[in-house]
Amino acid sequence: MTTRSAAGPDPAEIYLDHAATTPVAPEAVAALGRGVALHGNPSSRHSAGQAAREAVDGARAAVARLLGCAHDGVVFTGGGSEAINLALLGTFAAAEWRGHLVTTRIEHAAVLGAAGAAATHGVAVTVVPPDPSGHVDPERIAEAIRPDTLLVSVMHANNETGAIQPVERITEIAHAAGALVHVDAVQTAGKLPIAPLRADLVSVSAHKFGGVKGVGALRVPAGHELTALIHGGGQESGYRAGTENVPGILAMAAAAEVAVTASADPVVRAHREHLRARLLAGLAELDGIRVHVDSRVMAETVSVAFPGVRGDTLADLLDLRGVHVSTGSACHAGSESPSHVLTAMGVPADLARSTVRFSFGSTTTEQAVVTAAEVTVDSVRGLRRSWGANPAAVAVGAG
Repeated sequence: MTTRSAAGPDPAEIYLDHAATTPVAPEAVAALGRGVALHGNPSSRHSAGQAAREAVDGARAAVARLLGCAHDGVVFTGGGSEAINLALLGTFAAAEWRGHLVTTRIEHAAVLGAAGAAATHGVAVTVVPPDPSGHVDPERIAEAIRPDTLLVSVMHANNETGAIQPVERITEIAHAAGALVHVDAVQTAGKLPIAPLRADLVSVSAHKFGGVKGVGALRVPAGHELTALIHGGGQESGYRAGTENVPGILAMAAAAEVAVTASADPVVRAHREHLRARLLAGLAELDGIRVHVDSRVMAETVSVAFPGVRGDTLADLLDLRGVHVSTGSACHAGSESPSHVLTAMGVPADLARSTVRFSFGSTTTEQAVVTAAEVTVDSVRGLRRSWGANPAAVAVGAG
């Protein structure tokens, strides 16, 4: 693996792993500095504390515009995973661990992990499979809902494949049955409009749309019963104890303001669709590649299998050549097991292990995408030649 300097990555390097984390927006960097300068505790009564409180309140209003709710409907958390856990476990804890949860097999590990934790407390859990296209059929959700279903949790778009899920139809079905809905919008904030979502609970993570790591938020509707997971001083309206991360929250708000504009801009959308098309056109020079999801998909996320090579081997080689991609979710980096998302879609294990995810965003240029495709084509051809001479060097399907 390459070694990075403290000054940051080489400008010549091509970063195509925005689904894992995004470069921090300049506006967020500036806001971060303002937050660091606010040394008071937002819970303190003196003027220094109240200055910090006013800054957090202003930031809450900005994030509320991103989430499409009243400012007091925003609960700041330590990240997207915490927001998701608060949504699921907090809801069922408030219901004394009674009721039924419906989710899907392609959810992020935070949702599946929280669902597993809820099950240990006695909550009934139904996990719905996707279609081979990578999308969840709303009718399967409807079939899974029971009279005691309290919550349905489904992601807005998949973090590995980019498949956009029919969350509005699912929300309609769940609400008609009297169930609440949580939408994991971590991957779509800043890319697709999330304010119009009619779900009850919506979770986001700042570092996925130009903020800094370690800050997230959960949209909570008025009157929703939610038990805190972190106990103590009663901050965040009692939903999350602990002194607020003022610098991170201010940076998140600044990034949110940029994200709201970008996600609704048709020029931005068209440009990212163009980048996707250019990438796929370049990769098409290779024989036998498979794009796992090619319709109803976020332009920014491209999941491609390269039969004849290991995805992790290819990703490492691309890294050495200055192109940063991933093999799937950053949360499972280094795992020998094939992607649970691709497995749920029915993708064979050897094909799943040959998969690489390219993901881009506001800082990605057309030239970067064209160059990345050229380097990938050359790297795959080289690995395929090596495999033909020495199968153990690539170990297709091993593990």
